[in-house]
Amino acid sequence: MHFLTSLSGVTLAFIATAFTYLMTAAGAALVFICKNVNKSAFSLMMSSAAGIMLASTFFSLLLPAMESAPEPTWLVLTAGFAAGGLLIIFTDILIGKLHFFSDNREKRSSAVMCIAVTMHNIPEGLAVGVACGAVIAGDAATLVAAVMLAVGIGIQNFPEGMCVSFPLRANGMGRGKSFFIGQLSGAVEIVAGVAGAAAVSVASGILPWALAFSAGAMLAVVCSELIPESFSNGKIQATIGIIAGFALMMILDIAFG
Repeated sequence: MHFLTSLSGVTLAFIATAFTYLMTAAGAALVFICKNVNKSAFSLMMSSAAGIMLASTFFSLLLPAMESAPEPTWLVLTAGFAAGGLLIIFTDILIGKLHFFSDNREKRSSAVMCIAVTMHNIPEGLAVGVACGAVIAGDAATLVAAVMLAVGIGIQNFPEGMCVSFPLRANGMGRGKSFFIGQLSGAVEIVAGVAGAAAVSVASGILPWALAFSAGAMLAVVCSELIPESFSNGKIQATIGIIAGFALMMILDIAFG
């Protein structure tokens, strides 16, 4: 841990988002050995990631934003939070209006899924970068919180890699190309994470806004993607996963934060 705190915010963000990217690549790599995904395992991964990210939204992002925001605090948090959520909403609307492969429903679905995952990875990478930048800036956000945020997003990225590569393979694309496109969808997190950490390092005054913005984007992703996907395969299992993920993040943040 001491080694990590000695790194710059940009370097720490690069390491954290490289991990989340590798989780995406690992999920996409299953296209080489598996024909389909176990629905129960998929639901548990998505719901536990949702729980971790919900807790991270509050403990790792909104609370530090509230403690460091200038007056009026409520305006800073509300404006940043709403902007982050609206980004995801507008992204979903834009994706819904795309008409790629209008003559082939399966190919269009695969293309939309690939674009959706890639677009949603941008604010996720930004959230990790901002959290890493906050740690180096000496803010209330802790290294443990930043690490767990990256872990939560990484867990979520594993099935997302599968969600991109498996449909592409099912529609006739080769395994290698399906994997390449699947892992590429996670690469944007590294760029977004480094940009977020750099922005916080250069202008610490934007930290509360950036944290609140990331919280809004994170909550929107959880509500629009993770919760519906996990609950579609069983309410009880998904609920257990969310509670377990939230409790784990809360314990680590309070005990070590």
